[in-house]
Amino acid sequence: MSPPGSGAFSFTIALGDEAATRRLAADIANLIEPGDVITLSGDLGAGKSAFARAFIRHLAGDDALEVPSPTFTLMQTYDLPRFHLVHADLYRLSGPDELAELGFDDEAATTVMLIEWPDRAAGHLPEDRIDVALALDPAQGDTWRHCEVTGLGKLAARVGRIKTVRRFLNDMSFGTARRTRMQGDASTRMYERLERDGASYILMNAPRRPDGPPVEDGKPYSAIAHLAEDVTPFIAMARGLRDAGFSAPELIATDRAEGLIILEDLGSEAVVTGHPPAPIEERYAAAVDLLAALHSVPKPDVLRVDAGTMYRVPRYDIGAMLIEVSLLIDWFLPFRNVAPSDALRAQYRMLWRDALQPALDAPPTWVLRDYHSPNIIWLPHRDGIKRVGVIDFQDAMMGPAAYDVASLCQDARVDVPEALEIALLTRYTRARLAEPDFDAKSFTHLYALMAAQRASKILGIFARLDRRDGKPQYLRHLPRVWTYLQRALAHPALAPLAAWYRDNIPAPDTTRP
Repeated sequence: MSPPGSGAFSFTIALGDEAATRRLAADIANLIEPGDVITLSGDLGAGKSAFARAFIRHLAGDDALEVPSPTFTLMQTYDLPRFHLVHADLYRLSGPDELAELGFDDEAATTVMLIEWPDRAAGHLPEDRIDVALALDPAQGDTWRHCEVTGLGKLAARVGRIKTVRRFLNDMSFGTARRTRMQGDASTRMYERLERDGASYILMNAPRRPDGPPVEDGKPYSAIAHLAEDVTPFIAMARGLRDAGFSAPELIATDRAEGLIILEDLGSEAVVTGHPPAPIEERYAAAVDLLAALHSVPKPDVLRVDAGTMYRVPRYDIGAMLIEVSLLIDWFLPFRNVAPSDALRAQYRMLWRDALQPALDAPPTWVLRDYHSPNIIWLPHRDGIKRVGVIDFQDAMMGPAAYDVASLCQDARVDVPEALEIALLTRYTRARLAEPDFDAKSFTHLYALMAAQRASKILGIFARLDRRDGKPQYLRHLPRVWTYLQRALAHPALAPLAAWYRDNIPAPDTTRP
């Protein structure tokens, strides 16, 4: 057995019955991505078809889906929720030369290939793939199979992760839970819903973040921006929020070393409705009430992780604010076919360095950092602000309270009408007016400043997701974020920034898909 990342990794497992085969198929299916190739090998009757049927049904979310064997058609296609899948049975091929006639080499990178009898495709299989080898064991009974799962090339680490997750779930008595992959976000974390004994839980699968290339002073972006490297900050913030009376998910089981957490399932009732989604005003009002309550009492910058570990919440310092806002120059401008000069970048950062001083001087509190509709769950059976569930806070920092208010009131994925934005901001300031140190005028300035900083960052992030990560679906949000940016820059205190943006930053191309 080789360690993950060495080019090959395998593990073996005994499959005592068809239920065990279905669980293994689901385990592998949950970590499959578009472009992956999975091969199934074994003698006739070894269980390849049973595995393929379970694999496809799990991805389709339909236990009754008809999955015919492609023995005679050779290739069967499926349009599944996450990607296109081709199920190929090459048993009747006389040689690999016939693959060209089937269009085997023409499948796009967005397609998953599930191939039975892969030996018939010698020379045509990619180096990066997952091999599933099944073997009968008559001595154990008709239903017993031995299975070896091998990850090759870039998929070696993925197979290593499959084994790690299986072991964690087994150790925590969730080995037989039904697992369903949930829609992901823009991060590298993955989530699954676990169903066991009539109850539902969430599995967070977040292996330690590898450092990226150095971008400034020899440090990667994640270090400068204080992004969480592992699950420790999430655990600390979850406990801190719950201890303070807020509805963060309960931690059921954790493995910090492996980046695995089983969480309370807060459900999926959103604070938006319709297509396209629009804010539910009552729920946004409750969400802003939560922020007012969160910010009304000073928050500690050191939190308990477990009995022997404490975590210090990083400060939202000038380095983090500038590296975030620089994403506009580094990614959005090239996306708009503008090559920024060093002089332009230096001028931009100097303007922001001066503008951000009030944010650095503001009393620090917990900044959850992504407090907007995708990360807020509505809990109607709870009372007051406990009706607002928060689920994404691993990158939290100590910083200006206005940041999360701007994140909510200028929701990057939902059109928040300007009248509603003003009403929410007014509701927040009124809730805090009784505090002796709260100044509504200064807060309004901070709100516009943080809204402009956040919108600039998000324009860069969405352009980067398209150009670097191949995720063009985020481009549809650019016009909305641009509109928010113009609202924020209209504040008189941001006039120098507004003039510079007007002269140097082109608006998004609304003709793009």
